[in-house]
Amino acid sequence: MNETHHIAVRRTARICTLGEPGPATRGVWLVCHGYGQLAGRFIRRFEPLDDGRHWVVAPEALNRFYLDARPAPHGPASPVGATWMTREDRLTDIADCMHYLDRVHSWILERLSAKAVRLNVLGFSQGMSTVVRWAVATAARIDRLVLWAGSWPPEIEPSAGLFGGSRLSLVAGTRDRSIDEEGLGRLVASLQRAGLEPDVLRYDGDHDIDPGALHQLVVHDA
Repeated sequence: MNETHHIAVRRTARICTLGEPGPATRGVWLVCHGYGQLAGRFIRRFEPLDDGRHWVVAPEALNRFYLDARPAPHGPASPVGATWMTREDRLTDIADCMHYLDRVHSWILERLSAKAVRLNVLGFSQGMSTVVRWAVATAARIDRLVLWAGSWPPEIEPSAGLFGGSRLSLVAGTRDRSIDEEGLGRLVASLQRAGLEPDVLRYDGDHDIDPGALHQLVVHDA
């Protein structure tokens, strides 16, 4: 008989950071990249936050793959990306992501001199559904949840108090083909019907972390 089993194995995850945590740290930004990205490149989008007051932490998804789909052998120049999950063994990957981000959160707390520092969690593209799942599952206190140009996890029903006292922000570019006006409007409406009132930030741009929009998030971070 053909059977499938699951076993827990040790994995070493990669985390990239900007800045250094210390007495002057006002806020931590835990940022999750999108499909096919790597943390080292993704975190460069957050360089404007490297001002001594913010510490940016970008965990990299555990599943890496070659972006070049050519059948030829891959070499040193072949681009590599990472994904949080695929449809294959989906629930197992989701559970692993939740444990992983809990461990990242513990790693962050171990390095903070002041435990009252604000925690901002941002998920971009595929990272958006990942951080929504984590915000629902974790016991960590999240001060602000920023959902940027991604999709809502289909298995999670919006409801009042879903994220505790976290401030919720939705961000998307006006020329982002991954989420159009109609799709964003449906998401906002479903959240509002559930009693959640997200801040909505639009910017003139496409599917990327826009510096101006990021600046607005930080300015209104209170």
